[in-house]
Amino acid sequence: MRLRHLTDARLIGVLKAAASASGWQPRSARKICAPRTGISTGRGLACVACEGQNGYAAAVADVDVNLDSGLVHPRRFIVALDCGPVSNPDGLRNQVEGGILQGMSRALVEEVSWDDKCVKSTDWESYSSLRLDYDIPVVQCVFVEPENVPAAGAGETAVTVTPAAIGNAVYDATGIRLRDVPFIAARLRAAPHKSERPPA
Repeated sequence: MRLRHLTDARLIGVLKAAASASGWQPRSARKICAPRTGISTGRGLACVACEGQNGYAAAVADVDVNLDSGLVHPRRFIVALDCGPVSNPDGLRNQVEGGILQGMSRALVEEVSWDDKCVKSTDWESYSSLRLDYDIPVVQCVFVEPENVPAAGAGETAVTVTPAAIGNAVYDATGIRLRDVPFIAARLRAAPHKSERPPA
């Protein structure tokens, strides 16, 4: 579906690279009567052409969703990145891995809280982020280097695709489309127990 609606050759390039590296297969419609207990696995895809002088990225996320507790746990990311010629592959890989973790933190736990007077999450005790003991997923990087293109930035590319890829994977696992981040257990448990997906 995405390839039918894209025209940017570089965005198409990272999308195809991520799909190839992940062994992407067409997704079939999940049955509306899918089980409501246990662990359900899902796979989601997202891509971005970043603004300004930044590059292009596509990510595939594999997640587990505990249907009893509502917890979402990413297990693996495959990220294809095109930021032009790569001079330091290890540094770029570190940048991508850090971006995935930052995007996961935003998607799964970070949330500003407030009451009718002021913002309440004002320090690291009242504002949550991923903790050091979090079970980190596997991150696989694929670098796409077209010929005759200038170097571009890579600082935000992996961050931007991560929440969307996780959200699509949750939808694949459960048939529930979460519209607000973070994708916390309470939001998943409160979602209607039906799929938005039309019958196949």
